[in-house]
Amino acid sequence: MSDVRIPAAHIDPMFLDRWSPRAFSSEPISADLLDSLFEAARWAPSSFNEQPWLFVYAATEADVRRLRPLLVEKNRQWVDKAPVLAVLLARRHFASNGKPNRHYAFDAGAAWLCLALQARKLGLFAHAMAGFDESRTYQALGLSRDHYEAMAMIAIGRYGDLSRLPTELADRDKPNGRKPPCEVAIGVSALAGPKTE
Repeated sequence: MSDVRIPAAHIDPMFLDRWSPRAFSSEPISADLLDSLFEAARWAPSSFNEQPWLFVYAATEADVRRLRPLLVEKNRQWVDKAPVLAVLLARRHFASNGKPNRHYAFDAGAAWLCLALQARKLGLFAHAMAGFDESRTYQALGLSRDHYEAMAMIAIGRYGDLSRLPTELADRDKPNGRKPPCEVAIGVSALAGPKTE
């Protein structure tokens, strides 16, 4: 996998511009900018227009201090400067009939990407993290695991001073590459399954 960001086909530059840094500035993010991020996420597509995602965010230092301890130690090494932390949750069942929604995670991922791309349009960065204590997150937010799944925690802010990161993390704080196209998309004729008439 190459670390060079050169697309193999023509794409909008916004896809190459989006990456997940660890060096954040502590400069506060205005309410208007935050509203823009969550508005972009609101317009993500979803199965039956269910919109199963819920972003619970902390934008004051007091509120961020409530969420920061939920992260694993490795993430707490760098996330302390991020002015905004958010938890992305997704409802497991359809609101209309209570039936399981097997697409809730897929749809929440679409909302996350909309937020991440909008962040870059605004000169911000969003870094999603899987490393957090899911059980303590439900307790901290007062939400039920039966209704929601805590999908990720997200650091949001402007790019900061790289020298404030531990050396190991600073060396890795750059856009990374991707697998070659043939490893992420193939034509159906390349599969060895049975042919249908």
